[in-house]
Amino acid sequence: MITAFRKTAETFAAGAKTLEQKYFVSPQIFAEEQEKIFSRQWVLVGHQSQIAQAGDYFTAEIAGESLIIVRDKRAAIHGFYNVCRHRGSRLIENRKGQLSAAIQCPYHAWTYGLDGRLLGAPHMDDVPGFDKADYSLHSVSLALWEGFIFVNLADSPPPLEEWFAPLAGKFSRWNFPSLCSARRIEYDVRANWKLIFQNYSECYHCPGVHPELSKISPHDSAENDLTDGPFLGGFMRIGKGKSLTMSGNACALGIADSSRAHDRAPALNRNPSQEIENDYDHEHEQDGKNRVFYYSIFPNMLLSLHPDYVMVHQLLPQSPARTLIFCNWFFHPEAAGVTDPGYRFDPDDAIEFWDMINKQDWHVCELSQQGISSRAYEPGPYSARESIPAAWDREYLRHMG
Repeated sequence: MITAFRKTAETFAAGAKTLEQKYFVSPQIFAEEQEKIFSRQWVLVGHQSQIAQAGDYFTAEIAGESLIIVRDKRAAIHGFYNVCRHRGSRLIENRKGQLSAAIQCPYHAWTYGLDGRLLGAPHMDDVPGFDKADYSLHSVSLALWEGFIFVNLADSPPPLEEWFAPLAGKFSRWNFPSLCSARRIEYDVRANWKLIFQNYSECYHCPGVHPELSKISPHDSAENDLTDGPFLGGFMRIGKGKSLTMSGNACALGIADSSRAHDRAPALNRNPSQEIENDYDHEHEQDGKNRVFYYSIFPNMLLSLHPDYVMVHQLLPQSPARTLIFCNWFFHPEAAGVTDPGYRFDPDDAIEFWDMINKQDWHVCELSQQGISSRAYEPGPYSARESIPAAWDREYLRHMG
């Protein structure tokens, strides 16, 4: 069943106000968030294309824990705590790389397979009762959603499929698992992570902050189909035949075209909800080409779906007033090889545009952080065009209890 899109103001709850100051500046609140949210929820750490080959790995830090994300020789993806089972040394210092066949501790050379099993421990055979099978790396719950890698630090978390059940089939036509990243830019923003979500979730600020964006996408064109809970958002319109790029034109092969969705999803392998999506594509194919969809995925993913590319922001809170943000741009895997007359593949056209918009956003988020830190700050009223930030606040407070 496809939820109807509604204008932003139609879902606004009158009387909603911004969060209290403590939620943006308190070290105690930040520590509570790390425990109640980032240690218990499914958190985005990357995309499967980052570790395409056996032995590829990257490290991630979630709630103060360093994790190793690695693909083994059987192509399975694993998540382990970056902690040796001997005397606790950190195993891997680099942020990404390629392992030939094993993970070896730099301290005493305990060696682990890519599946986490302890393979070798020098001189431990002399220790009575020592059994390598008892000292595999500690694993972390890991699962994939549409090609994106999520981890959960809880001992027995609910299955990722249950968490994402409300979104089943919703994004099938973008075929996320097959997309290829053209670039990742890392931003160090001096603002609380919640301000990033709130800013992303409204375009009330767009005319003044993003004049370049507003020329292509009207700031008051937002309609939302997800208006409550951990998944929030909808679409904004763009001019016919336009794209959110520096040139204003498409920069790559269309990702969500209905015809290409059929080509990429053979009937035998199609998601059960694909037929619903196909019906939607057929009915709204032209609308889909003139829309950009924006969704926030609690607690650290921002998903922006364009006709010709997908952009993903991954948030990593560092302190009450500092957030690292990884921004990735994904394209159709065949985009670079198309030779049709008049076609161009120019990912920089999109990347440069959004790098500009991102920096504009981060600046106003930093200004918000500075102002909220003042003794003069008090919660202010949301406007009717800020129904999604207000809904995000409600979801956040629910998790904080």
